[in-house]
Amino acid sequence: MNKKIRVGAVSYLNTKPMMFGIKRSGLLDRIILTEDYPARIAADLKNDQIDIGLIPVAMIPSIQNAHIVADYCISAEEDVASVAIFSEVPLQEVKKVLLDYQSRTSVNLARILLKEYWQLDVELEAASLDFRDQIKGTTAGVVIGDRALEQRLISPYMYDLATAWNNHTGLPFVFAAWVANKPIDPDFIDAFNRALGYGLKHLDEVVAEQSYPYYDLKTYYTENIQYNLSPEKLKAIELFHQKLKQLQTANLS
Repeated sequence: MNKKIRVGAVSYLNTKPMMFGIKRSGLLDRIILTEDYPARIAADLKNDQIDIGLIPVAMIPSIQNAHIVADYCISAEEDVASVAIFSEVPLQEVKKVLLDYQSRTSVNLARILLKEYWQLDVELEAASLDFRDQIKGTTAGVVIGDRALEQRLISPYMYDLATAWNNHTGLPFVFAAWVANKPIDPDFIDAFNRALGYGLKHLDEVVAEQSYPYYDLKTYYTENIQYNLSPEKLKAIELFHQKLKQLQTANLS
């Protein structure tokens, strides 16, 4: 009963409100906390190195016994601001798109939208660590997280993937959710949800703790990112998984 729950969280600005609650609610005494980029947290959950992780929703079907355990997520109804395709030329002139290595959800969302929404046949390439320097000419890039907020000040063209998904499907998009790979004590889940909610009720304090000159974080936390996991967003996750499966099947044929 006294065993600590291993929790993996994403180390991006968009998680700071939830992390504020985790770190100030007394929950730290009950967990072992790991922070990393999304794909790494998902790998840890898949390999049972953590018990609960804030993971890209594209990875949920690949994790045994996966189930969403929190009432909160990382989502957006329109502009998410920090997940986009960036380029020096209009998207119709792009010939290659570099895919950010840090999140499977965002790159698969880009694949779906390029095919279904923009109906473009472009070369897709897994990106290296320093790929943002290669976004030039007719080479675009999917950039996510804090680096995307910085890239907004560099690239002349930006195509927000949450906005495109909403235009395409009429639904919001969920980028990451809190997922467990085993049954978790309901009392802990209740405390976990209360901790996450605590942080979201103290956004002014969260913003005051950050020094970030590239984007207004109050706008980011209140207008771009949506943290509540509603039934409509669960429907959006289901639709995304359907489209992802169709895409994977098409790539195998």
